[in-house]
Amino acid sequence: MIHVCSLAALPDTVKATGASHVLTIMAKVDQVQRPESVLEANHLKVAVDDITEQMEGFVAPSDIHIEQVLNFVRGWDRRAPMVVHCYAGISRSTASAFAAACALNPQRDEIAIARQIRAASPIASPNRLIVSLADKALGREGRMLRALDEMGPGNMLVEGRPFRVDLD
Repeated sequence: MIHVCSLAALPDTVKATGASHVLTIMAKVDQVQRPESVLEANHLKVAVDDITEQMEGFVAPSDIHIEQVLNFVRGWDRRAPMVVHCYAGISRSTASAFAAACALNPQRDEIAIARQIRAASPIASPNRLIVSLADKALGREGRMLRALDEMGPGNMLVEGRPFRVDLD
């Protein structure tokens, strides 16, 4: 099971879920303190800004970043949950959780995953560039992007609330 949250909710979410793995995907990853219960090898930090195109002074998500995320989630043994977080728990983390669910269950329908994310989090607004790159890497032929379109925009708040994404 994958749980999604903000940076502020990370310690409590890891504690409440008993997570063994953490994926941090945000700009200033150095400010993130790994929860003591998570082994260093089980914490991936991917430094990207929440943007959907190249911008000077910012780090846009790239194929290399998506490859890191997908390799990390594929290496997760799933005996305990994983927590995926970004700064606010709205965009980069929800896109990464969507990508993870698609990677770990290749037969599962993208729209079903997107609907589950929307039902779990009315404010989820997956980063479109991350989803586009994951769609390409996973050979989903645009289905992940179409699922985002069907999902529709999230109701924007300042910070997301933790939620989970089932893998089956």
